Amino acid sequence: MIDRLGRNIDYLRVSVTDRCDLRCIYCMPEEGVPPKCHDEILRFADIERICRQAARLGIRKIKITGGEPLVRRRVEELIRTLKAIPGIEQVTMTTNGVLLADKLQTLIDAGLDAVTVSLDTLDRSRFSRITRRDELANVERSIRAVMEDGRLPLKINCVPMTEQDPADLAAVAAFAKEHPVHVRFIEMMPIGLGKDCGFLSEEQLIERLEPFTGILVPVQEQLGNGPAHYYRADGYTGRIGFISAVSHKFCSGCNRIRLTADGFLKSCLQFETGEDLRPALASGSEELLAEAIEKAIRKKPAGHHFDERDAAGAEHRIMSQIGG
Repeated sequence: MIDRLGRNIDYLRVSVTDRCDLRCIYCMPEEGVPPKCHDEILRFADIERICRQAARLGIRKIKITGGEPLVRRRVEELIRTLKAIPGIEQVTMTTNGVLLADKLQTLIDAGLDAVTVSLDTLDRSRFSRITRRDELANVERSIRAVMEDGRLPLKINCVPMTEQDPADLAAVAAFAKEHPVHVRFIEMMPIGLGKDCGFLSEEQLIERLEPFTGILVPVQEQLGNGPAHYYRADGYTGRIGFISAVSHKFCSGCNRIRLTADGFLKSCLQFETGEDLRPALASGSEELLAEAIEKAIRKKPAGHHFDERDAAGAEHRIMSQIGG
């Protein structure tokens, strides 16, 4: 679907839960989030209905997110269902990797097209400080399992912070050296708890990485569904990417909308703009559901205002509650 500014909206991020087995300091409080009751979270049948109408409107790619999507029971069944929807070309997932190794085969069998693992550090003590859990070994085991299996394309997402040792960042980037893995560095976004975390711009990150990687040379390859742009480094099999929403605003080409676990369709990450789809779901009318999705897309803002700390209409929920 083409929005009012001429952008082709073809990518839907679907949060299947706001729960997580980690407590990353920029995403979720240490005590977690107030648990929603079962009836507040969309059932898989509701997600399927939404995705069917979204596909009719031009959505072609779906990303399964959370919270942590693998804590939702039988998520592989949802993946299999979404893959069968006419018009859906790709279903992928972003995960923290804690449970991925144990669920890898069922996800592949369900038809998952690719997986992204979030990993901010390879230092065990720092990992525990960031996530408030000692799970680095399980995340590394999952990454190795995906690479050794070889059937599922893998990306790694890293959110650096100002005090982080450049060698630590380079160690994450090194996954792209020997393997066809793309490592992306994501600028900290001033949303929710991220407002209080240190920020490194793309230029600062490149300056810190190049003593380890060598000169990073821009490439024009399209290596994903989102806004990342990529660089090559001599001797690296994969690419180094950057998702730089703050320092390199890419809103003019934004192609995505986000469905929260409780049924709100967000048209922009920063703002509360969007539509609650639950009334349309409850009506039983597929026509009303499609109209609600169209309405949310029509409301999509021209762009974020991350430079305004208290921008009018800014999202008040934390990242785990809106699906990232």
